[in-house]
Amino acid sequence: MSAFKAVEVIGVRVEMPSNQPIVLLKESDGVRYLPIWIGAVEATSIAFAQQDMSPPRPLTHDLFISAVEVLGSKIASVKLTELRDGIFYAELHFAAGERLSSRPSDAIALALRSAAPIFASEALLESAGIEIPDQADDEVEKFIEFLDHINPEDFAG
Repeated sequence: MSAFKAVEVIGVRVEMPSNQPIVLLKESDGVRYLPIWIGAVEATSIAFAQQDMSPPRPLTHDLFISAVEVLGSKIASVKLTELRDGIFYAELHFAAGERLSSRPSDAIALALRSAAPIFASEALLESAGIEIPDQADDEVEKFIEFLDHINPEDFAG
């Protein structure tokens, strides 16, 4: 079993010219970034959670968190586990020890709503992470600019 590292959500961006949303995560105690292409609905949900915005009616991720709480549980952590055949995989880990397979975009949206920590496997960071030395904020800006010129296929295994 691979070791896991804490990661934090930097934000959601739209890759141009394809208009494909990307969630960008960063290794909490390192220099690796993890870009994951996601759907527009999940991008909106992540952005709402990051900005602490509440829509007039609950989004699917809000409903899921409410259902978990009503059932007497909570999401303890989210683990981004692997990249296989160009597809990212994740797991939701619940307070009583249960695990549930998830798309990373859904897992991230749920983690942000439940204040659960997000972890990425060392193997995933090795295979899909991009290293940027933590020298200055302008380096991150260069990376975000770099994201504007790449395609999802560039990260396929």
